[in-house]
Amino acid sequence: MNKIKVFTALVGLLISFTTTAQRVSLVDGSVASLKGEKKVNIQFDYDGMGVGSFADESDYVAKKKKDYNEKEPGRGDTWEKSWIGDRKNRFEPQFIELFSKHSSIIVGNYPDAKYTLVFKTTFTEPGFNVYVARKNATINGIATVIETTSKKVIAEYRVNKAPGRTFGGYDFDTGTRIQEAYATAGKGLGKTIADALKKIK
Repeated sequence: MNKIKVFTALVGLLISFTTTAQRVSLVDGSVASLKGEKKVNIQFDYDGMGVGSFADESDYVAKKKKDYNEKEPGRGDTWEKSWIGDRKNRFEPQFIELFSKHSSIIVGNYPDAKYTLVFKTTFTEPGFNVYVARKNATINGIATVIETTSKKVIAEYRVNKAPGRTFGGYDFDTGTRIQEAYATAGKGLGKTIADALKKIK
């Protein structure tokens, strides 16, 4: 019986459940100017992003690339391409889809739109899933609404701890977890802005 208790305790220590709740908050300005707008341009920014325990993304990428290449030549190079490519192929489309679905505004590549939403990712926690233990991915970001031509800022939101995991927990791929974090962020920001616009007469 004691052995079973010890084993159970050890497994409990290994299992990591992230219970972070996303928080979307208005930092400055107002989205009143977006009232009646149907389409808004969108841009994504990753400059200066921290990743996991690394303050600078470049250090994280260099470490992961080196480790993978040491295990299997070329694997690190392939991983690096996916790490960058997932932004356009997976993360951004998910954010755009969920934001547009949960707000009254469609965001996309509309450079002629009067307003632009700039989503800057400031931090990414890739998380992990190794069957007996897991940690959800999360992202933090700053969403700034600007006048496309003048670049004047009309509103700024902070998105903190947008969690990413799939239903059933089969998100063993890092990109899958982060993709879901962008979906959560897009949904949360879209709903927040939609709610704010409903209150504006």
